[in-house]
Amino acid sequence: MAEAHSAVAFSFTISHEGVNINYDHEIFYAVWQSGLRSWRRRLTKFWNNIWTCAYPASPYSLLIIAVIIAFLTWKERDVSHGFVDFLASHFTDNPLVATFSIAAFYAMYTIILWLIFVNTVRYCVKLLLVYKGWMYEARSGKMSLKTKLWLAVMKLIAKRKPQLYSFQGSLPNLPVPSVEDTMSRYLLSVRSLLDDEKFKRMDMLAKEFQNGIGKKLQRYLILKSWWATNYVSDWWEEFIYLRGRGPLMINSNFYGIDAILIHPTQNQAARAAGFIHAALLFRRAIDRQTLNPIMVQNIVPLCSAQYERTFNTTRIPGKETDKLIHFDDSQHVVVYHAGRYFKLPVYYMGRLLRPCELQRQIEKILRDPSPPQPGEEHLGALTAVERTVWAEVREKYFCKGINKASLNTIEKAAFFVALDEESYNFDSKDPTKLNQFGRAMLHGKGYDRWFDKSFTIIVAKNGRVGLNAEHSWADAPIMSHAWEFCLAQEFNSNWYDADGNCVGESKNNLFPPSHLKWDFSNEAIEVVENCMQSAQTAIDDVDLRLLMHDAYGKGFIKKCRVSPDAYIQMAFQLAYYRDSRKFSLTYEASMTRLFREGRTETVRPVTTESCAWVKSMINPNATNEERIRLLRIACDRHQKGYQDAMCGKGIDRHLFCLYVVARYLNVESPFLDEVLSEPWRLSTSQTPHGQTDLMDLRKNPDHISAGGGFGPVADDGYGVSYIIAGEDIIFFHISSKVSSPETDSERFRRHIEQALMDMKTLFDQKA
Repeated sequence: MAEAHSAVAFSFTISHEGVNINYDHEIFYAVWQSGLRSWRRRLTKFWNNIWTCAYPASPYSLLIIAVIIAFLTWKERDVSHGFVDFLASHFTDNPLVATFSIAAFYAMYTIILWLIFVNTVRYCVKLLLVYKGWMYEARSGKMSLKTKLWLAVMKLIAKRKPQLYSFQGSLPNLPVPSVEDTMSRYLLSVRSLLDDEKFKRMDMLAKEFQNGIGKKLQRYLILKSWWATNYVSDWWEEFIYLRGRGPLMINSNFYGIDAILIHPTQNQAARAAGFIHAALLFRRAIDRQTLNPIMVQNIVPLCSAQYERTFNTTRIPGKETDKLIHFDDSQHVVVYHAGRYFKLPVYYMGRLLRPCELQRQIEKILRDPSPPQPGEEHLGALTAVERTVWAEVREKYFCKGINKASLNTIEKAAFFVALDEESYNFDSKDPTKLNQFGRAMLHGKGYDRWFDKSFTIIVAKNGRVGLNAEHSWADAPIMSHAWEFCLAQEFNSNWYDADGNCVGESKNNLFPPSHLKWDFSNEAIEVVENCMQSAQTAIDDVDLRLLMHDAYGKGFIKKCRVSPDAYIQMAFQLAYYRDSRKFSLTYEASMTRLFREGRTETVRPVTTESCAWVKSMINPNATNEERIRLLRIACDRHQKGYQDAMCGKGIDRHLFCLYVVARYLNVESPFLDEVLSEPWRLSTSQTPHGQTDLMDLRKNPDHISAGGGFGPVADDGYGVSYIIAGEDIIFFHISSKVSSPETDSERFRRHIEQALMDMKTLFDQKA
């Protein structure tokens, strides 16, 4: 009845008595309120942009400058040094007009002075942020006078309470390393992976490149760095992500998991409502810039550019390259349940629906008896297959009519929500349940996620939640921040009553969710089914294992006086050597967000120092003291590599960009061809946490998420993600391919566990 009511909100009839107009006053009021919300949103953005552009100065400084100029003018001081009089003399002799002209010119002069002042201050901040010596001194415990003075100034600036984008204009550009430095670092990173003969050959290729075509390629790259904000990020997004023709599912998208140690409610509709509401609060915080920017040690800002596309963003498939579409606003989400797609409005009368109201709306979806339309149930599989296939299907079957309209509804949604019909659980005594949870988040059934959306919130039948995120628009720390925010909102707001329902009363006149309509031919349905089979084949080849390591965590590692991240990376090296009896090229992701529009850089954990330590662990004649000494040396070397990567002194992004320039120039480089084709058989990444101050993990350690993971990068390799969950727990997510005879995720899980145990024994014996 509600759908029928909304369908005739406006109508008119013509009779012999004249024209009768019938309209629903409420729907017109809703449209009016929605328009007001849009205008308020635009005005808020405009005002925030003024504050952002002025930071660390303030728009009020314009008023101060205006008052000073007005006072000096009143005292008959020519603060413009004749500039205003010169302009006024060229207009008119009319005294009244001349007076207004002089006032206008003084106003213009005031604004010019203010802009000069603001940009001077921002440039000074930029010069301060160029300095990176603090990073190398922070861990040594010895701090130079220069760094102390620098920290004091940065603390004063940080007290100005920056908004999310306040530092964007002040962040330095990513520097281009010299070819000589990159060659030196590269050769050092592969020395332990190559025998003498292969290393001699690689050294020859590197020097040939350095003294030859490398100089020309470097000149073009430096030219780009002068022109572009970041010389890496646009090419990285285009060539690594958007031009990739492989499926997003498993190969590109990553996933996140609930805070598994607690379970706020087992009511699926209530949990979904809570997370939808929390996610939209995060979007509001981004739009209004009330979200605090991430600051290293609460002093040094990280780039916030990636937050802009968190919501209302979709990756559109193309035959040769995809494109990212970001919509300015969206007032709905799309919900998938039992093979059906629903449009769910999340605003009413211009305001965001409360969790209790969203729960009632989701319950309508869960109770909806309508069956999936032909071809609808497996439609999401189109986003799980090769991009060229999806692009051709989209062009052929979604170019007009209701299919185009329904697809637009999905792509313009704020985000996607999947209400699964299965339950996911955690049992410390049964690790297979956590494995099942991870697999559901990574790929689901292959057709019950919309892998093109910026992210999908997944809610199990028993109220467990997770997410699946598309990778091209941003890196994992951004999505991790959003996920942490949603969990914190849920834990701190007491949304659920004793029965697990959202507290509060819901209005009865909310616009109901609407089932999207589709009209597919038999040919189109057959294509969808074929894509579903392809997705299932890829799913069957995934070997995913999760490990909750609770024997010890960050607390013990800190007592060993080594970096927790470096410690875990060394554990991976020991585990991998035991697993494959060799060292392989290893990828660890770090970030370059200390620079404007920075994304990631590669840390290469395999070093001569790490190999020496691993060999000592294998050598039965090595002493305990020698192993600890070598471990600390290896960890220090790893930390130096991590710091270099964060400070723009990495290897791989520079080589990647040189390769792109070479491709544009149609220049062949044996060195770059060989380096860029090297497989990363062990790909690792740490999931960050503690990015929001809304969650106190010291008081509530159970509130931390179990982290997330991704699929293997190489067909014969492992993908390992980990989160250091407080002082006593570390979660690991280990993936590989079933079809590879070289790998076994369960075997590697055991090797990681054994490596961590052996490392603890080293320090226990010392004590």
